[in-house]
Amino acid sequence: MDKVYKRTLGIQEGVVSGFCPGCMHGTAHKLVGEVVEELGKLDKLVRVEGVGCCGLGQAYVSHDTIIAAHGRACAVATGVKRCSPDSLVYTYQGDGDLASIGLDETVSAANRGENFTVIFINNGIYGMTGGQMAPTTLIGMKATTAPFGRKAEEHGYPMHVCEVLAQLKAPQFLVRTTVDTPQNVIKTRKYIKQAFQNQIDGKGFSLVEIVTTCPTNWGFTPKDSITFLRENMLAEFPVGVYRDKDAGIE
Repeated sequence: MDKVYKRTLGIQEGVVSGFCPGCMHGTAHKLVGEVVEELGKLDKLVRVEGVGCCGLGQAYVSHDTIIAAHGRACAVATGVKRCSPDSLVYTYQGDGDLASIGLDETVSAANRGENFTVIFINNGIYGMTGGQMAPTTLIGMKATTAPFGRKAEEHGYPMHVCEVLAQLKAPQFLVRTTVDTPQNVIKTRKYIKQAFQNQIDGKGFSLVEIVTTCPTNWGFTPKDSITFLRENMLAEFPVGVYRDKDAGIE
């Protein structure tokens, strides 16, 4: 019998994910592995990880991995890509890593149009470090550092990374997506493949933002976290293509 679906070679054989039940990191890892395997570039793939739950990926992926200091993934990826232009380089970062301590590195790399790919996981909270408020935490959403909920007058508003980077001239591709349904998984796979193909073609900076769940720190069951994502996260962070120079979206 022919096998029509198999584990991607981008994930180590026999390894079981340690991500929390209902977390969408596993789906994102699978899609990156599948896409780059399909592109025939797994032997060239270099992952630069942010700190936090994103850093757990080193235990699962089969390709070269560098763990950057907190927030510095885009700076490290810049160095790797410039020193090894034949490598297929991507960062894998959460909202605290990319949009808080690493905001300068992210904006600067995007503004220079660095030729690498960013996979940005937005779950609205700091995951591994205990559920602190992140730049993307929703108004009214509770966190360990905002026990009464985020207040605009005290904490500011949620940061919209794609919209911020879309103000810059250099980025090639900016998209926000999610993986809550099979249809959205298929869409996200297409976007990730386009982001890597842009790098192969030398077109510059591409970012795929994936709005995801964090059942553990949100305090929901996996099922209820999907409902929260659809009713609240996606209302604040609308999915869509925010920049695609090839398609004339700028």
